[in-house]
Amino acid sequence: MGSIRMSSMTSRLLVVLCLFSSGAFAAKVTLSPDNWNDPAGKECVSCHTKSSAGIAAQWKGSAHAKAGVNCMDCHKASVDDADAITHEGQTIATVVSPKDCGRCHTHEEQQQRGSVHAEAVAVIKERMPAMVSTLAGPAIEAAGCAQCHGSTVTLMANGKLDPNTWPNSGIGRINPDGSRGSCSSCHGRHSFSKAQAREPQACVRCHSGPDSPDKEVYEASKHGMAFATKRDQMNLDAETWVAGKDYTAAPTCATCHMGAAGKLPSTHDVGMRNAWNLNTPVSERQHLVVFKDGGKRELPESMKAPKRGSKVPKMDGTEGEVKMVATPKRRRQAMTLVCRECHGKDFADAFMKQFDGVVHLYNEKFGKPARAIMQELYSQKKLTPTPFDEPIEFTYWELWHDEGARARHGASMASPNHAWWEGMYVVGRNFYSRFLPQLRQVAGADADAMIERHLGSVEQHAWLKEPNKSSPLLGVGRPWSIDE
Repeated sequence: MGSIRMSSMTSRLLVVLCLFSSGAFAAKVTLSPDNWNDPAGKECVSCHTKSSAGIAAQWKGSAHAKAGVNCMDCHKASVDDADAITHEGQTIATVVSPKDCGRCHTHEEQQQRGSVHAEAVAVIKERMPAMVSTLAGPAIEAAGCAQCHGSTVTLMANGKLDPNTWPNSGIGRINPDGSRGSCSSCHGRHSFSKAQAREPQACVRCHSGPDSPDKEVYEASKHGMAFATKRDQMNLDAETWVAGKDYTAAPTCATCHMGAAGKLPSTHDVGMRNAWNLNTPVSERQHLVVFKDGGKRELPESMKAPKRGSKVPKMDGTEGEVKMVATPKRRRQAMTLVCRECHGKDFADAFMKQFDGVVHLYNEKFGKPARAIMQELYSQKKLTPTPFDEPIEFTYWELWHDEGARARHGASMASPNHAWWEGMYVVGRNFYSRFLPQLRQVAGADADAMIERHLGSVEQHAWLKEPNKSSPLLGVGRPWSIDE
């Protein structure tokens, strides 16, 4: 990995990023004796070594134990805390929240508080009723969706945590103290290892499957191949873990989305460097709006970026005052700085153009036409408003949520198999062999006009108007001339 020659634009970018990640190069932990080594915690370890040996063993091997951080330092609570209980004469909280971790890890907690992870419950709020209540039932919300996105942890009348909402380590969990998130989602309790959080496997728990197939994509990429063969060179337990300095063997998920690289600071705002949204019916570049209170939200590039000091609705519906805005261009520059620790500028820029090309292809050929067709079907009342009561609704959902996401993620992470065979090929197959035939069933005589209206002007669908053009690929025509 080589050094980066800093342009004036890059220098300005780093100023902005340092504002986003204030204190990133300062001490990681607030070193105040008031924050840990609670005397009451010594008794906890003695007892739990017998009754919960696994927990005690994990803690004993942790950096916390080495620093003198004990059970009470994390679990201590006030009597008026919603989830406070009395245990062996001590007032403790079962749910350790980011606010609790923030007593020491102040910068990390501030960054996490405004991240897309912290808003994971809000992200799927509109999808939950349709997907969970309609197709399945509440039990799967607790055991499935909420285990990744997070639950709203509630208490029952007897003061115990509601088993419908706990246990839960979802990344956007809404805790009894009002904070959002779960540090243990990545830094598994009770070791809370930074090395574990830097492993690709830490992200796999949620970032796998149809809509976020990052595990499969990463493992099939050149980056994943390098990590698998050179894991012992990754220095995962390093204090700073700066790409190009502490390790050079391969990038992981944490490297690109969170890690320090060269003069680029690390951050716990995992979505800050993402210029595109890749899990929507149509992808659009996104502004990242930073509010004065530290909260953040994304707004599409098609909307004019709000000015500093203006008021913009936050994810929870309240108004927030804008502190700054990171444009899609600046977010892309930040991600590219990571790439340039291993690759040249021209290489990184060309890769980004290839990725953007796939996103544009998906948008223009499939995403926009399919969305427009579905909107017209609903407006003409050819489909009921009830979700998932028609086959075409399942097909459309899978086009963008599953196959479309896989194609876009595959291109973003340099996995050609997922960009094409597992991604865009499946999108095309299901668009032509399922979506359009189902459209004809639903729309009847109006289907041809609808197809022409939404597909006719799209150059990439022009081959549909050439029914006599053959291909030896499917057994019609000859790949070469032969004598009869």
